[in-house]
Amino acid sequence: MTARILDGKAVADEVRSEVAQRVREFVARLGVRPHLAAVLVGDDPASRVYVKNKRAACEKAGVDSSLHCLPASAGQQEALSLVAALSRDPAVHGILVQLPLPDGFDERSVILAIDPQKDVDGLHPFNVGLIAEGSPRFLPCTPFGVQQLLARSGVEIPGRRVVVLGRSNLVGTPLALMLSRKGPHADATVTLCHSRTRDLGEICRQAEILVAAVGRPEFLRAEMIRPGAVVVDVGINRLPDGRIVGDVHFESAVQVAGAVTPVPGGVGRMTVAMLLANTLRAAELQLGEEI
Repeated sequence: MTARILDGKAVADEVRSEVAQRVREFVARLGVRPHLAAVLVGDDPASRVYVKNKRAACEKAGVDSSLHCLPASAGQQEALSLVAALSRDPAVHGILVQLPLPDGFDERSVILAIDPQKDVDGLHPFNVGLIAEGSPRFLPCTPFGVQQLLARSGVEIPGRRVVVLGRSNLVGTPLALMLSRKGPHADATVTLCHSRTRDLGEICRQAEILVAAVGRPEFLRAEMIRPGAVVVDVGINRLPDGRIVGDVHFESAVQVAGAVTPVPGGVGRMTVAMLLANTLRAAELQLGEEI
């Protein structure tokens, strides 16, 4: 068996095109552009690249963006004050704090300082609670991207057995919540696995949809995959030889799975697309123009 490749680039381009059209309609109605403010603390090269890519995506979609930089030597209070000021600014509709923050910063406190109505990353506990309740306002960008990639690729989710590897607040935990709630792209039976899970291989082999988000290069291998399963690789890891790989051993997975996402070209593209969608939604909500 050779797996079908789920093309995150093509689906992300589709989402971006839809968002760009809705932004044009929004601007025509109100004369206001959605505005995303990005906060970058420190000088981590990867974080700078991520923020640059997100701002470029904003420009293509017709979304205004601004970058607010603090040195790594800045204190916690300075970061909190910046986020609080952006939260108060009516011209800013969405706030993105690029994670991880440098050592010494309390990420949770910084996230709590974001106005929940501007939390386009969907990480504020208030927004996480709405997901658990089944009435989400913003879905975290990467889990949202996974859900949309599956749905737009024709993968049936309702009633399927899903296994999520990794329980981070960024991906695993919110994705498990999202897929287990009621909804057209949900209603799955979800098992959330982590470092203390026993018989991990056996549990993975029960999955009809298997999501790897553990941050370990090529951790998920063919022997852990049910034949014909859909495998979603959320990981992105740089090996010592410079290669970029996911959490799935791609070469063996494609011989067993029914469909699989590549790295790069899979979920990463979707994350940025859903950030644009969330920024537009934030502007719609704040200006009373939600469609």
